[in-house]
Amino acid sequence: MIVSVSRRCDIPRFQFPWFLKRLDAGFCETVNPFNRHQVKRVSLVPAEEGKNPEDGVDLFVFWTRDPRKILANTDELSNRGYRFYVMVTLTGYPILLEPSMVGTSKILAAIIKLAEKIGPDRVIWRYDPLIVTNITNEDFHLANFNLMAQKLTGSVHRVIISIYDEYKGAAKRLQALERMGSLQMLNTGNAFQEQTLPRLLAGFAESAKAAGMEIQSCARKEDFSHYGINPGACIDALLIERLWGLDLSGKDKNQRPHCLCSKSVDIGAYGTCSANCVYCYAWN
Repeated sequence: MIVSVSRRCDIPRFQFPWFLKRLDAGFCETVNPFNRHQVKRVSLVPAEEGKNPEDGVDLFVFWTRDPRKILANTDELSNRGYRFYVMVTLTGYPILLEPSMVGTSKILAAIIKLAEKIGPDRVIWRYDPLIVTNITNEDFHLANFNLMAQKLTGSVHRVIISIYDEYKGAAKRLQALERMGSLQMLNTGNAFQEQTLPRLLAGFAESAKAAGMEIQSCARKEDFSHYGINPGACIDALLIERLWGLDLSGKDKNQRPHCLCSKSVDIGAYGTCSANCVYCYAWN
């Protein structure tokens, strides 16, 4: 069983002490976000070979914007017998969009140190979401992405990009900023689709190649392969098999239609993240 920690909130950043206590207990409970009365008990003990896969954890996949607590506990996790890899979302956006984000330089340093401890194949950079506004315009993104790619050269072998999709709560927050005159959204329209997005994708692909990184897209129906950007899976069965020899394939039917992730159990809860990124789908 793959346990996702977590798509719904940043457990590694804000709730890691709770997570470690649940490892001590050997289980946690997770609530179905679409049916609050449906509670599932999730085993958190390391899986044993030959046992029912639901009886233990084959692998943790961590999602976070700040990997420093994972970095401080890598030895403990390994000593407990857990396999894991870490996806770190780093966009370096202005405070208006990411009011509680730690400084980019600190996160870059933590990523580099984490890769030194567990290896660059087990640390994946996510540039997520790509949101184009008057304060994060085309020039901003091209320079921003390229700078971070240069800093992470040798420490990260893969970067995954995701384009902003409009969710109800995020749309309301962004529209409120537009009404106040603080922001202008530029993520829609023919100019974005026909000019801005192609230039950004080509620029990202060039920067990733120069940094020795594979670049993938997340859950998109569009084909970006002509830019050198192939569709990717964040919870990637091929990567898992290559790193640990585990066959954990099987599409996660609970994700978006074009998501290629393998099946996992998420132990987070929506609406519990303190980061308050304005564009976030998980902040109601």
